[in-house]
Amino acid sequence: MATAETGQVSSRKVTIAIIAGEASGDILGAGLIRSLRKRYPKARFVGIGGDEMIAEGFHSLIPMERLSVMGLVEVLGRIRELFSIRARLLEYFFTTPPDVVIGIDSPDFTLAIERRCREAGIPSVHYVSPSVWAWRQKRIFKIAKSVDLMLTLFPFEARFYEEHNVPVAFVGHPLADRIPMRPDTDAARKALGLNPDQPVLAVLPGSRGGEVERLGTLFLEASRWLQERRPDIQLVIPCVNRDREKQVEGLVEALEVKLPVTLVRGRSREVMAASDVVLLASGTATLEAMLLKRPMVVGYRLSDLSYKLLSRLVKVPWVALPNLLAQKGLVPELLQDDATPEALGAAVLERMENTEEREQLQQAFTELHESLRQNADERAATAISELMERRR
Repeated sequence: MATAETGQVSSRKVTIAIIAGEASGDILGAGLIRSLRKRYPKARFVGIGGDEMIAEGFHSLIPMERLSVMGLVEVLGRIRELFSIRARLLEYFFTTPPDVVIGIDSPDFTLAIERRCREAGIPSVHYVSPSVWAWRQKRIFKIAKSVDLMLTLFPFEARFYEEHNVPVAFVGHPLADRIPMRPDTDAARKALGLNPDQPVLAVLPGSRGGEVERLGTLFLEASRWLQERRPDIQLVIPCVNRDREKQVEGLVEALEVKLPVTLVRGRSREVMAASDVVLLASGTATLEAMLLKRPMVVGYRLSDLSYKLLSRLVKVPWVALPNLLAQKGLVPELLQDDATPEALGAAVLERMENTEEREQLQQAFTELHESLRQNADERAATAISELMERRR
């Protein structure tokens, strides 16, 4: 029988459990399912996932949005539900043990499940490293007890795990594989019905309702400040779904001064590709904007208590992924009290008008893109297959 270790096909009827807690994990999970199914055509995929994974034949036991919660204080309000979901998953896995359990990101939720499964003899994998290299480094000892394999998106993460003798594989980032090295800005503008001769600002205040509530009005006020100085700028806001679209519509209508904004449902990558500059929340979107070679300004706010707690724990000087990858401040970060409409607007305006800086930034982003383009779905599937076959 073929082993499926290096892309070979296995006839085994395996069950692969995957737990993804948010949209970025859903995308990673869908790509992973496609690559694993090449190796295990009879595989059954079960756990928690979103629309992308479900479209690949995944069976989600619980709606993924029940895990989507951000901030320390915000989590406390949902703690009972999260514990209940965890207990239901463990009962299911112990009753019908899968061949492997894969937690994608959401480490505070998934690592505990991975550890319990590993203790029960079920191989466990964690895909997307927590930021243990940045804060709470002692978590590495908990991770070592929880996983048989860590899959990292970034090379500096893999080095950290190797130093602590945790089995690890650097697989690269799937977005780096999917996004072309040279995005077609003109085609994106045409597809969105934008004027090709006027500058475009993409505004992304986040995908969660809480993020949009905290950042939406702030980003809109920054856009209004900017448009007063550059009336030719086209403002475009992609909304992840109809709920977020309705939420943003309400925020626009509540502004004292009318602001012309184009709302687009989904298509955030296309919107960023069409833009000259992106104003966005800290998160995975900053990596996507980097891969699209777009100058960006990062703004973020948490509740005061969450920010005070987190600021004491974080030990790195940056939060945006382009800055972390480059280990220098490639893009401006305006956080909490520094995130004012005027400061955000001025930072966007500078990046829109400084041609020399834009060219230098695009070159830096191209080099980072090349370092992350590793055919991640296939590399991750190979590493997981090898673990499964060793543990048969």
